[in-house]
Amino acid sequence: MKKLAEMAYRQFPKDAKTILATADRVCENRYIFTDKWDLEQAPFEIRFETEIDWEIDANGDPEYIWQFNRHRYFICLGQAYLMTGEEVYAKKMAELLADWIRRIPLTPEHEMKAWRSLEAGFRGEYWTKAVSYIQDSPAWTQELQDLYMASLYQHAEYIEKKHSDYKYISNWGVIENHGLFEIALALLDSEKKEHYIHTAFSVLSQAARIQFMEDGVHWEQSPTYHCEVVRCYLDVLLLAKKHGITVPDEIKRTVRKALDVMLAWKKPDGAMFMNGDSDDIDMAECFILGAYYFGDGRYKYAAEGNMDFEAVWNLGWEGIQAYEALPMEEPEGLSAAFCDSGHFYFRSGWGRDANLLHFTCGTLGAGHGHSDKLHVDLVMCGRDILVDSGRYTYAWANGRERYKNPQAHNTTIADGKLFTVCKDSWECSKLCQPANTAYKFTEDYEYAQGGHLGYIEDGIFVNRRVIHIKPDIYVIADEMYTGGTHTYETFFHFNEAGKTEVTKYDEAVYQDAVGKVQIFFRSETLEQGNAKVERQKSNIARHYNSEEENDCLVVTQQQEGFTSLYTVLAGGSVRECRRLPVESVLKHKVYESKLAEALSIVTEETEYIVIICHQEVNSPTDLAGVKDCKGFGNVIIFDRRTGCFGGTALHW
Repeated sequence: MKKLAEMAYRQFPKDAKTILATADRVCENRYIFTDKWDLEQAPFEIRFETEIDWEIDANGDPEYIWQFNRHRYFICLGQAYLMTGEEVYAKKMAELLADWIRRIPLTPEHEMKAWRSLEAGFRGEYWTKAVSYIQDSPAWTQELQDLYMASLYQHAEYIEKKHSDYKYISNWGVIENHGLFEIALALLDSEKKEHYIHTAFSVLSQAARIQFMEDGVHWEQSPTYHCEVVRCYLDVLLLAKKHGITVPDEIKRTVRKALDVMLAWKKPDGAMFMNGDSDDIDMAECFILGAYYFGDGRYKYAAEGNMDFEAVWNLGWEGIQAYEALPMEEPEGLSAAFCDSGHFYFRSGWGRDANLLHFTCGTLGAGHGHSDKLHVDLVMCGRDILVDSGRYTYAWANGRERYKNPQAHNTTIADGKLFTVCKDSWECSKLCQPANTAYKFTEDYEYAQGGHLGYIEDGIFVNRRVIHIKPDIYVIADEMYTGGTHTYETFFHFNEAGKTEVTKYDEAVYQDAVGKVQIFFRSETLEQGNAKVERQKSNIARHYNSEEENDCLVVTQQQEGFTSLYTVLAGGSVRECRRLPVESVLKHKVYESKLAEALSIVTEETEYIVIICHQEVNSPTDLAGVKDCKGFGNVIIFDRRTGCFGGTALHW
């Protein structure tokens, strides 16, 4: 263990410095929660002059109490002890552990605070790992060992007692039974050890079957919780391998599929998208552990072949050597569609300068999901352009609602109404059914679409089509089907690292240190003066309890009957973008805009014609045409370099 600590300290000085800083603060009774795997971070400091108030209400958010009582900082103290040999760290952890066990008994008074079952599960991991780091210290006395073991048995009994059917569908079930498995390995009573291992595997197997959709996405629609659940399962797999314990195949199959999902949604910078209740977190540790356990070079490729500070501690020498010997393997294919969960990814490459678009049209994901149907994230040249606003807080009074509502996402609302209505931080009084999803990937173009029934009671069906013209032109086509007069607001939130500017009534630009991104808005309402493009201020929260200002472009339109909006984003290659009428080739008539429209996108190399039919128009026999371009389909693209007849049909 000391050799692992030396390796971690030597190879990861920045991480080691962070761990030591955390440990030093804790030794002074100062607490800040900014660790990557602190699910609810708290970047503000709390200091105790005398004894610790384990159930302190720091900012009106009970998540602070729960985060505080998970005790992940015990691991930091243990790692600091092994990296430096300084007894002060082991002594402090021993002191805190004994103080908590003696002063926080399992009573109704403490059960919904420090003794919530979820926190008991977290402690099952954090305590056992931390104790393994300091067990050779003089601070780890027989008296403390007895106190600790008695509390472990109590934790195991409590986790099992609190089991219910809810735990099969909630991430709580995975986190708690991951902790129960770790506790079981530390127990001395062999009969109880076997019992709790069996219990943990039973729940974890059922949860693996229920919580993950067929496409491998965790049903709560939050990349952060998807990764946390996968991390827990990986920890179980690694410990079982170390102890020679057979793991149910259901768990292994589920983890493999869930890792493949993470591979598809990994941004070029290694982080995850902040959809639903998610933060801006790097996923490398999960890929490293997965690469070792499954012997899969694709996951090592996703981690860029690197080792990770925490992975060193979790793999051990044998795991590190096996990982280093594993050849990297570039994943086959680039783009991916996850139809069960409603996620589509257009990827240009696997390098750090790649482009990646994410479009979502799936289920809410219950409490951890946001009102983000038809939301689009966009990464160009490796950096964020269109972003999700994140989660910021779980406390309703602190601003939870404004991060969950549609206005915080890159989507459209009608008449100022919400297509999903939050009742409080976790429940909704109105849900919204996704509909009409489809996709197609070709060598030159990519396509996905989806709609929802959130305004069906108002007689409105909202549909969005997303088209990628490789390598760096993206068309977002919004369609609002209705017979009445309505007002629509479409939101586009941008990376806080840059600034946006509305340059014309229907054009804008995003500028950051890397360069400019062109933004074209085209619609009949804009041409008629019944729409406007405005820059507004919004907020983005890359971590819990931390927010910054960013720019948001809002397109407001009012029109009777069918309404459309085309948004084109490009990396500087577009010279001209126009909306054009579509003709019936055989009947020699121009279609009304509510039936079909087209875009002309002119670059330095060519002109692209994009035809979108909003209704079926080919009756009885016909072709759709723009200028000299003729083809059949609902969505057709023509590149003048390759000809004007037929084009590429992306949707029929």
